[in-house]
Amino acid sequence: MANRTVSDARAIHGTNPQFLIEKITRSRIYDSLYWKKECFALTMETLLDKAVDLPCIGGTYGNQKPTEFLCLALKMLQLQPSKDIVLELLRDPDFKYLRALAAFYLRLTGNTKEVYTELEVLYKDYRKLRERSPTGDYFITHMDEFIDQLLREERVCSTTLPHLTKRHILEENDQLLPYHSPLENALSASDVSEPEE
Repeated sequence: MANRTVSDARAIHGTNPQFLIEKITRSRIYDSLYWKKECFALTMETLLDKAVDLPCIGGTYGNQKPTEFLCLALKMLQLQPSKDIVLELLRDPDFKYLRALAAFYLRLTGNTKEVYTELEVLYKDYRKLRERSPTGDYFITHMDEFIDQLLREERVCSTTLPHLTKRHILEENDQLLPYHSPLENALSASDVSEPEE
């Protein structure tokens, strides 16, 4: 079971969920010490404990060594938790790395409408996250920046993300309401409060 998807898993975007992470990256994850020691017999419950203790987000670094974050993302793809569980993890306000992992998982597995609906809410989360760069260095980013990457970039955490229909197309087709940033209210309030010269 260590490297196999659960037997009752359904295909995601027409493929085995694990295949959403490229083969070369998957191979490196399977060969990593963290995967062999920490991920071998994980269930969804024990995976949550590992996710709470994550030191950073990121993909691969150094000589293409996978981060713990990427290993747990692959394990989630193997276990394929229910949508309700993923949404609960996304809405959990206490554990930022658990939330980041759930957001990454939803971006990989969700349909376009639910990705926008569930992830845009997290633009209001400004907590700091440590991210490991491909060179192996750590730097500080923020949850809202990570969410923005998931919604706008084609590649995040050394993983090519599934195609996401542009938001304005969904709006034109009445599948989504127009997005209003929380910053718009703050900016309009500051405009009103500034005295005219």
